[in-house]
Amino acid sequence: MSAIWEAGEPVEPDGERLVAAEFTEDDLEIDRSLRPKRLVDYLGQSRVKDNLAVLIEAARGRDESLDHILLSGPPGLGKTTLAQVIGNELGVNVRTTSGPAIERAGDLAAILTNLEARDVLFIDEIHRLNRVVDEVLYPAMEDFALDIVIGKGPGARSLRLDLPRFTLVGATTRTGLLTGPLRDRFGMAFRLDYYSPDELASIVTRSAAILDVEIDAEGAAEIARRSRGTPRLANRLLKRVRDYAQVRADGRIDEDVSAEALSFFEVDHIGLDPMDLAILDTLVHKFSGRPVGLNTLAAAVGEDPETLEDVYEPYLLQLGLLNRTPKGRQATARAYEHLGEPVPAALAGPSQEGLF
Repeated sequence: MSAIWEAGEPVEPDGERLVAAEFTEDDLEIDRSLRPKRLVDYLGQSRVKDNLAVLIEAARGRDESLDHILLSGPPGLGKTTLAQVIGNELGVNVRTTSGPAIERAGDLAAILTNLEARDVLFIDEIHRLNRVVDEVLYPAMEDFALDIVIGKGPGARSLRLDLPRFTLVGATTRTGLLTGPLRDRFGMAFRLDYYSPDELASIVTRSAAILDVEIDAEGAAEIARRSRGTPRLANRLLKRVRDYAQVRADGRIDEDVSAEALSFFEVDHIGLDPMDLAILDTLVHKFSGRPVGLNTLAAAVGEDPETLEDVYEPYLLQLGLLNRTPKGRQATARAYEHLGEPVPAALAGPSQEGLF
């Protein structure tokens, strides 16, 4: 089956990670089963949900397609799930693909001409579309038409095909890489924010019920605290804790079992994994706290610079463990404290005791 039209969800984005585990097709199938199908079941992102509820109801009332929607934010916050929810709420088909899978304008044309009226076309990593494909998408989004050039040279002629009125939902982790003309053609743009521990605890509790796992409120809260504000990671940590509880405990998940399991899988008490700690350790020890360029830091820890910037940095920045300076990345006083190292005088400030 073509990667463009593969049913289900797109391939996980570059940089997807969790406690050095390998994921099987069964893992991915379980991931899909945990995803909500309706807005009422979609926890968190209240502002986005409220806006979408009004827009979807209005579109259904007029029997029209929903305006094009751009979803942005870090990986794992539910952009793919939200696209599926939008399709379910509208009662239409959702066609799923990703930017890297659409290599030629003809690939996009094949997708667009197979859509039905009011269908939702979801393009993940839309910022990775090449410019030729972008130009085909402009009239498709604005005029619901497809311009095709037949032949070459002096005998070439242009043919315009009408398309059904569809809704494009684009997802991106890097809005700044979208071209201006493409970004302007989205009628609505929503940014998904990191989830609070309470919201993640509710998600963990819901997922545990679906998986038929016994978990108490404290056990769910412990998993939530270590989930980096990300539902996808919360669900995957839950599955690993479930495995640990089955083998090393009585199968029931409480606070102690959650803490023991996550420590066993090398996820510390604030959600940092070995790569996060390697980044901080490299900045503190190898470079003695001096600012370090992104490419140099990536080479030092053995990670791709783009993955470092998109996947690891946002959470470290959010916790105040990392600074971006004009000269490069630099560990903060909080990073030194978290590693148990004395804070250099240049970074010393008000005590951060109790932060972690």
